[in-house]
Amino acid sequence: MDGNTYRKKKGSGGSKAAAEMSQAADRKKLNAASDKRLDRLSPSTSTATSRALTSKDPRLSMLKPEENHHKASRSAAPDNNNSNVESETDSDESDISGSDGEDTSWISWYCNLRGNEFFCEIDDGYIQDDFNLCGLSSLVPYYDYALDLILDVESSHGDMFTEEQNEVIESAAEMLYGLIHVRYILTTKGLAVMQEKHKNAEFGRCPRVYCCGQPCLPVGQSDIPRQSTVKIYCPKCEEIYTPRSRYQDSIDGAYFGTTFPHLFLMSYGHLKPQKSSQSYVPRVFGFKVHKP
Repeated sequence: MDGNTYRKKKGSGGSKAAAEMSQAADRKKLNAASDKRLDRLSPSTSTATSRALTSKDPRLSMLKPEENHHKASRSAAPDNNNSNVESETDSDESDISGSDGEDTSWISWYCNLRGNEFFCEIDDGYIQDDFNLCGLSSLVPYYDYALDLILDVESSHGDMFTEEQNEVIESAAEMLYGLIHVRYILTTKGLAVMQEKHKNAEFGRCPRVYCCGQPCLPVGQSDIPRQSTVKIYCPKCEEIYTPRSRYQDSIDGAYFGTTFPHLFLMSYGHLKPQKSSQSYVPRVFGFKVHKP
């Protein structure tokens, strides 16, 4: 198991066709990330253990759409022919920021991982209210253990699990947190926290020239997990873009949902910019290109 995982650190255990192709690529990326997670077991037991766990609980196949883009390169075998992998591995020591204290909560630890900047910290009280978690137990394997991990509840059954099962539980906790997160950011408190992040442009800025660096908002193209990765929505040009950071390239868009940016702008109307009226005009020798 990864040395920087929370358990070890704590010591407690345009066209329609183009759009379809983009979403298909996203699904392939999410599935590959999830499969890689289950395959990163010991060489002699990885396949057997993965199949055994999946056969016991089919929900395991839903785990970790964004699984550890910050952990994958640490767990993978070194490849001297791939300088990108090596450089990513070298920088993984700085994946965790501001979370070296022994009393760091799981939520704070998770939200401070590199690539998880879009996530906000959910109040414990919200998670402890069963009403807010309605329907999630059927979607997440090891649900009770995953919930205990998120809330920093010491489990008396922690020692019964193998290292591989503990990794699956940690993955389940990250999936569960994402599914709770998409609900929390639609509440008054959640919107307020996200408003603060938006004010600091933590979600990135629109790459379109005529939007002049407009702060964006995270959005999913689907509310169903493992359908597409998270995108950023620009309220000025009303278009979506891929986040610039490669660490956010495999975060599941369902953890932010299709509703959030639009509800956010309805709730904070003063933050909605006037739609951009400027557009690029192609010219040849100073003359506008004729459109047939």
